[in-house]
Amino acid sequence: QVQLAESGGGLVQAGTSLRLSCAVSGNIICMSDMGWYRQPPGKERELVASITTRGRTNYADSVKGRFTISTDNTKTTAYLQMNSLKPEDTADYYCTAAGGCTVEQFYRSWGQGTQVTVSS
Repeated sequence: QVQLAESGGGLVQAGTSLRLSCAVSGNIICMSDMGWYRQPPGKERELVASITTRGRTNYADSVKGRFTISTDNTKTTAYLQMNSLKPEDTADYYCTAAGGCTVEQFYRSWGQGTQVTVSS
């Protein structure tokens, strides 16, 4: 299992940028992918972006072209670069990681979340 800690949230104006970071600790040997989810006020948690350890990315339609997910070379930090932010991007953002050396050892870990508020 891995442990995750997000940082970088805050209050910003629409049209500006923000970068979230997610520090990973623990056993990353069999980690397979990382991602960012968000939960807007009063709504369900939704996938924002994901990246496999081989670098394959996936984005929600609502953020394509504006957000970029990446990791450092050691796969111990994941980033979410958010550009052209909109008020509807306001949410609690959660980092997640999944993996496991065997099916029985599969896990999905979550961070505590970081709040992003975009004012109009």
